[in-house]
Parts: sequence; C-alpha cells; structure tokens
Amino acid sequence: MAFADTLGAIGAFLNLPEGARGTTTIESKTNFLGAASTGETVTGETTPVQIGRRLSVWQTRIARADGKSVALVTQTQLVL
Repeated sequence: MAFADTLGAIGAFLNLPEGARGTTTIESKTNFLGAASTGETVTGETTPVQIGRRLSVWQTRIARADGKSVALVTQTQLVL
C-alpha cells in the first residue's frame, strides 16, 4: 500500500496546478489480488483516472515479475 500511495502521490505532484503547495492522500482503497514472495521484485504502474483543479484520482497496479497482479489501489489526492 505504501508503494502504491507513493506512486500516486508522485503522479499528483507532477500534475499540480500553478500556485499549489502540494498534495495529500484523502482516500485510498486497496484490493489485494495475489501474493509476492519475500525478496521478490514487484513493479507498479500508476495511471490517472481523473485530474481536476482540486482533486485527482489515481489507480496503481502492483504486479510480480511474471505479470500476475498482486494489488490494485485507487486513491484520491487533494491539491493543497
């Protein structure tokens, strides 16, 4: 969850409107879909669902090296 939250926050930060001070997560939902073994490398891909003036919504898919999903995270970021 922390990995996905960080990726979504980076996406939101990179899309802040001019004059904004930052961003913060106001909602996050995680669906755990599978497992990854200790020490196994996972990757995360974050895509915007909606980018607005005050809020942005991001979806992050965490997957194992073989492509199988580990988690799907949807989060809402508030522009500060």
